[in-house]
Amino acid sequence: MQDTAAAAGRDRLNRAKVLRAAVELADEGGFEALTMRRLAAGLGVVPMALYKHVADKRELLDGMVDLVFAEVEVPADVDWRTAMRSRAASMRQALLGHPWAVGRMETGTPGPANLRHHNAVMRCLRRDAGFPFRLAVHAYNLMDAYVYGFALQEKTLAGDIPAEAARRQEAVVDRQPSGLDDYPYLAEVVTELAKTGFAFADEFEFGLDLILDGLSRMRAQAAEIGPNPPRRPSAR
Repeated sequence: MQDTAAAAGRDRLNRAKVLRAAVELADEGGFEALTMRRLAAGLGVVPMALYKHVADKRELLDGMVDLVFAEVEVPADVDWRTAMRSRAASMRQALLGHPWAVGRMETGTPGPANLRHHNAVMRCLRRDAGFPFRLAVHAYNLMDAYVYGFALQEKTLAGDIPAEAARRQEAVVDRQPSGLDDYPYLAEVVTELAKTGFAFADEFEFGLDLILDGLSRMRAQAAEIGPNPPRRPSAR
């Protein structure tokens, strides 16, 4: 009877089920703690059964990353700036939900959701925004560097920044006789954050506004220059 149940479990197993289970395990304990043996145990199968659906842990990670990309929205029915803002916010939320994916989104072999996502972003920048190709590439790289970098910082920094700043202040005072006298501006950070608080979401929006403002200006400049800017005279 037990053998029959195990066989039925293996029959129901498919790639999508394996990937979803892997994402859930990684969300709980991180990708480093995810093993094929542990994944198989969670699915009620022997480890070898997994290799019918993923060749190895690298292919498993590629599929998991693809599921994260599937969560990120790139609106197609709004202006380019709104679309890029929405996409950035959606990516941040996806990485908050799957912190193991931070630093892994652009690695490995892209899956279908990954490819659709990148194509949609480039379509927005090229077709909807009208960026010249090189400027679109610059814009994409800049946005990714900001979103992924912010996600890494948000993952590694303490959740309560004012409390962490106060804790560090106490540690500095305990360790050196001059206390914070040598660091007046850092002392100000501790004092003011205790009054105003700190929100990662607000900081994210602030930086995003600066980037989008800059890209908007560059887009306008590119439109003025036109598709064939005058060539610089060669040096003799």
